[in-house]
Amino acid sequence: MNDLNNLIERATEMKENGMHLGQIADELNLSRETITWLLMHAEKKEGLRAPTDMSIDWRSIGESSYRMRCIADAVADMIVDGVGDRAEIDVVVGIAVSGIPLASIVATELGARLAIFHPNKQLFGTENADATGIFSHNFADVSDAECVIVDDVITTGGTLKETIRELTAIGAKPAAIAVLVDKRGDGTIEGVPVYSLLRTLWVG
Repeated sequence: MNDLNNLIERATEMKENGMHLGQIADELNLSRETITWLLMHAEKKEGLRAPTDMSIDWRSIGESSYRMRCIADAVADMIVDGVGDRAEIDVVVGIAVSGIPLASIVATELGARLAIFHPNKQLFGTENADATGIFSHNFADVSDAECVIVDDVITTGGTLKETIRELTAIGAKPAAIAVLVDKRGDGTIEGVPVYSLLRTLWVG
């Protein structure tokens, strides 16, 4: 229960500091539905069933540039092993916010350029089907590029579906997705193979 109370406190504090659901979900590596439940639980509201979800706290990696480097090296090695000769990677696309430090190091290891994608959930307070994320103009152009998408955790896969759609719309070819943890465990998203260092497995 202490861990649950800690999540409730953290989600509540983030909301009070002006973060919206998508940003809080990103920070805690939980779905928006879980964040909604945590916030309702904090307000002692009833009627919403607790979603099945798992929080992933990788702060012990994120707070150390050395550990981040080691993990990013492992991610790069996993990409090379998975993609092999079927693609020559031009660009590594980091998903804001948590995918950016990983993608920066992975791009160096692969000898590729770096692009940054800001998904819809980082730009808007509520999910809007008509709104799309944007690629930062301060980083590499992804048009017509063979690319790998790098993020920290896959929760529902929505952010990666959005990224793939935006990449293909401008002629880019997503060759793979690489993450630290895959909570879905499906193996592909929109036909793009997923490579993860860790995968959750639900039993029962």
